[in-house]
Amino acid sequence: MLERKNCILYSGGLQGAESYFGEMAEKWGVKEVNFSFEGRVPARNRNVVQLSDEDLKRGDISMELASKMMKRSYYESEKIRKVLQAIFHMVNNGHQIFVVGTIQDDNTVKGGTGWAVELAKLFNRPVYVYGQVRKGWYTWRNGAWVPEVPRIDHETFVGSGTRHLTEEGRRAITKLFEDSFGKP
Repeated sequence: MLERKNCILYSGGLQGAESYFGEMAEKWGVKEVNFSFEGRVPARNRNVVQLSDEDLKRGDISMELASKMMKRSYYESEKIRKVLQAIFHMVNNGHQIFVVGTIQDDNTVKGGTGWAVELAKLFNRPVYVYGQVRKGWYTWRNGAWVPEVPRIDHETFVGSGTRHLTEEGRRAITKLFEDSFGKP
């Protein structure tokens, strides 16, 4: 079992799954880092790293490529670009990626959360999605989502997901921390 005091959760601290991941990190004594940028107000304000324009540019990607990977259209919007750039910093810093959201029929994950998943695949990182509709954890293996109950087994990990966290989603995040670190 990992020493929780050596672990770091990387997130955005936004309402829903991200703030709940942060609450659980705090409860278990895991360090938390939340990436943000000017104009964005996270729901959690613990250890906020305010990304400068220069920092954001390090996570820049073609909106055309993002649209292709996500199988949907992203318009040239500065806010959307900054969100995707901030997600890059989360995934770039965390080894394992845990998200709560909706796995769609085309195997992408709904919303901005899906960008964290696509980057995890691109960076060849272990990625786990709790599907709130499917009511279970899945990992990406051999080009498909397969059921798997995850554990946090790396010192750096990402917690991200939907703003619309269900009670089942909360229980899944709590159980992830319990299974990984024992009782708080």
